[in-house]
Amino acid sequence: MLELVFSALITVFPDYLFRRYKQGKRLGHEITLFNVWYELRWGLTACAILAITLITVIFYFHPSTRNVSASFRTVSVLSDRVGRVAEVYVKNNVSVNAGDAIFRLDTTRQEAAAETARRRINELDAALELVVTQIAIAAAQLTAAEADLAQARDDLHRRTVLADRNNAVVSEQELERLETAVNRAESQRDSAKSALEGAKLQQTDVIPAQQESARARLFEAETEISLSTVYAEVDGTVKQFLLKPGDIVNPILRPAGVLVPEVTGQGRYAAAFGQISASVLKPGMLVEITCPSKPLTIIPTFVEELQGVIAAGQFRPGDVLLDQQDRSRPGTVTVFLAPIFPEHLIDVPLGSSCVGVAYTSRAQQIEAGEITGFSAFVARLVDGMGIANAIVLRGQAILLPVKALVF
Repeated sequence: MLELVFSALITVFPDYLFRRYKQGKRLGHEITLFNVWYELRWGLTACAILAITLITVIFYFHPSTRNVSASFRTVSVLSDRVGRVAEVYVKNNVSVNAGDAIFRLDTTRQEAAAETARRRINELDAALELVVTQIAIAAAQLTAAEADLAQARDDLHRRTVLADRNNAVVSEQELERLETAVNRAESQRDSAKSALEGAKLQQTDVIPAQQESARARLFEAETEISLSTVYAEVDGTVKQFLLKPGDIVNPILRPAGVLVPEVTGQGRYAAAFGQISASVLKPGMLVEITCPSKPLTIIPTFVEELQGVIAAGQFRPGDVLLDQQDRSRPGTVTVFLAPIFPEHLIDVPLGSSCVGVAYTSRAQQIEAGEITGFSAFVARLVDGMGIANAIVLRGQAILLPVKALVF
């Protein structure tokens, strides 16, 4: 409307003055509703062309958006395992600090497993002491077996010497009996030696390995017990937290609630501009926004960062080929805004939906001599046209409460 009024003032209005005072035609007589197009055709044509040109230039170099919001991050309150809630330490909408306990799951099964592991460790400690006695017994048995073997070998040796001197003194049956005794003594010695080695192996390898396994099970059970208590990882406020003792918590299907960090998203707005504005939007560009959550207020911000990609172009590999015509929305250019005066963001809730206007300014290039002559004049003229969008934005700020509360 402002562009149309301005265009009419320098096109239709001068044409009317020429018809009225130069040609003597009067409104309502020679210039009527039926012949206004013929009489003011030059002014109307020039007005339409100028209005369209002004609107195109203003909206291209000073883009506006209705999608500005203070995005913020949330943290799901989850447990590491499925379980039944035993205790709840906080209430909904309560501020918590990092490290504060939120709730605890039932740990009866884990505590039983930990107690079993402790008893197993005590059992293995007693078994280790018993093995020391078994080693002493096996060593004594080995000594006795070696002594018996030595005695059997001496008896066999003496009888063999006597048999060599006189066959009638020692019979063949006696020599066979003595050889059998020697073999039996050797077997007993080998058995005692194996028993001693087995007892030592129990002492050095088997029981220590069992002890480590039992300690690992104890550590696992204690870890499960410690993880059963869910703590706040960051400072924030607990939202949608209606957990009660006895409820079942599932980290996949049923989170316990949402934690909104205190610092996440503060002082940073995300705005979505049309793709045609991608070449105009630059870091440092001034952007004014107004939010229904803080009516009648214009918040000056600047473009802090531009997202280098358009979200509508992303895809996830699957078993179906992607067809571009299946994309219903072309996507927008995402811009991150920072306030020039942070105190203006007071009382603006995170997640507020706002509208905004960006203003192109090439004053620094003109002052630095990068833009000179007629180009500098046109640049200043285009930059000055941003006042139209500024007026519109302020009009929106005034009408927002009226539209929301009345219409």
